[in-house]
Amino acid sequence: MMRVAMYYNNSDIRVEQMPTPQIGPGELLVRVEASGICGSDVMEWYRIHKAPMVLGHEIAGVITAAGNGVEQYKAGDRIAAAHHVPCNTCHYCLNDNETACDTLRSTSFDPGGFAEYLRLPAVNVARGVFTLPDNVSFDEATFVEPLACVLRGQRKANFKSQTSVLVLGCGMAGLLHVHLAHVMGAGKVITTDIVDYRIDAAKRFGADEGINASDYTPDRLRQINGGRLADLVIVCTGAPVALQQALKSVERGGTILIFALTKDDVSLTIPVNEFFSRNEVTITTSYAGSPADYQQALDLIAAHRVNMKEMITHRLSLAEAEEGFKLVAEAKDCLKVIIEPQR
Repeated sequence: MMRVAMYYNNSDIRVEQMPTPQIGPGELLVRVEASGICGSDVMEWYRIHKAPMVLGHEIAGVITAAGNGVEQYKAGDRIAAAHHVPCNTCHYCLNDNETACDTLRSTSFDPGGFAEYLRLPAVNVARGVFTLPDNVSFDEATFVEPLACVLRGQRKANFKSQTSVLVLGCGMAGLLHVHLAHVMGAGKVITTDIVDYRIDAAKRFGADEGINASDYTPDRLRQINGGRLADLVIVCTGAPVALQQALKSVERGGTILIFALTKDDVSLTIPVNEFFSRNEVTITTSYAGSPADYQQALDLIAAHRVNMKEMITHRLSLAEAEEGFKLVAEAKDCLKVIIEPQR
């Protein structure tokens, strides 16, 4: 048997017992050492209809057993792993759209990362296991998945050095976008949020300017950005007002990247003539990351080009998982919250 943090809702996370998963051919059993709480984990409207369940997809750990036929990995290997993996052979995968692949959208861990152990199915073992270098800690490795998503998003948005970037919303996804854009040579990085704590954090991780969302206007952006709007606007909040701000904040020839889930009834009215006929504005979206994105994320972390350690504000045990969910859901004085199931 093993302990898990069972999700019922954001205010009801219970430590329960489950059978330790049994592995079959091609599979791995992983002892979870660290698992990050993602912003999507605390979206009750998105999660609660599936409750009770064990969440957690930003994981790092140690292989404790390998099934028959597994040759590349062995017990004792330190790894990060992808919960969603593509088939690599369908129409979407062959056209660099791995995250639209049906296989990617149907794969996952058994059960989830907020558990002492999890089983990696054979398809995940084949396409989504990443051996950790000695200089990458388990806590740092929990950022491989979210950083991979951010890398893919900025690539799809055609980010280039010297680009001016506006990030709307500075939760963990927004903070990673700020940090990566800064590291990759953005000309200027500007961010907004409703929480001053997060604005201050964004400045520490590379934002040139931070504006409280209640005070933000496109004119304020122009004042900061040499009279111009932003070449790249990244929407990292599901608030409908942020989507409307994005439409008014993108420069001619620029791109809007929608990087956050909204509720199902949210729609967006786009000024077609203004955007496409006159100003050549691109609107794109991004979801998840491909295996290549995961590897690039791990390489950046191992090379210390990105600073993940300083983003961690809380390290909690399974028994403290409910506190962790509340911290992330309240979105106040915390950045990255990590659950360490072996504590």
